[in-house]
Parts: sequence; C-alpha cells; structure tokens
Amino acid sequence: MSAKPINSTTPEFLTYFRGRFKGIRTWDDLDNLWQRVKDSKDLSWYIYQVGEPVPDTTVSAESLTHFVDEVNTLLRKEHDEDYCGIVYVDNVEKPQFIKIFDPNNLGVSCGFSESPPLPAWILSTIPPADLPAAFPPPGNRKRWYQRLLSK
Repeated sequence: MSAKPINSTTPEFLTYFRGRFKGIRTWDDLDNLWQRVKDSKDLSWYIYQVGEPVPDTTVSAESLTHFVDEVNTLLRKEHDEDYCGIVYVDNVEKPQFIKIFDPNNLGVSCGFSESPPLPAWILSTIPPADLPAAFPPPGNRKRWYQRLLSK
C-alpha cells in the first residue's frame, strides 16, 4: 500500500469524523461490512488506535485482514449482546470511514452527548488526525483533575 503524508490538522479527516454514520446493528451486518472492507482492494486503509500516535502510512491488505479478524473476535467476545451496535460506518455499501467503539468504554456512543467518548479504533481511507488533541476533555474535567493533583 502507498504511504501518504499526514497533516496534524487534517481537516478532511475531522469533517468525515463529524459526519453522518450508520450503526451496524446485527452481527451478520458486521460480517458483511468486514467482507466489503477486505474486498476493497482498490482502497488504501489507515488503522488508527485512538490515543496512540497517528499513523502516517496505510497498511497492507494482509495487515488489514488481520486487524479486521482480530477486532471482530474481540468485539464478539467482549460485547456480550445479541446485537452489534458499536461499529459505525460512513457508507455500508462502499465503506471508507469506520468507527469502532471499545465494548468496555461505551458511555453514550450511540446517543446524543455534548462530549461522547471517542472510538477506540478507526479504519479510514483518509489520513487520520490526532483526535484527543482535536477533542480535548471539557474544561471542568481538567479543573477537577488539577484540583485533585494539587492536594
């Protein structure tokens, strides 16, 4: 896969990130999504673990398949529900941006919130941006933490 330059202020990535997504409701729908990703040989994918350094290169098809298989196993094991509901995609038929939430840190990922949790992983054909830097915690949380440390 080709390497693409990264820009820490990647506005296109942030625009997509804030865009409309469709939730993957069933495990069968998730299987179909993963197959579409694996079959997207004409696309180059970034795998971004939010909170880790932002990748500056896309991954190989083999690495993409390995990640998809492993995250699929993890989601099914740790999200002990008869539905998925923790993966969101920009376009089900032609995915290019996928948000995957950690089953152990869901908060209100599927509802409305002024500060919803960030996804744990993102698969994207667009060079990623540093999400924790783009969406810092609210000021009141920072002040609480600073007071806690000052005692």
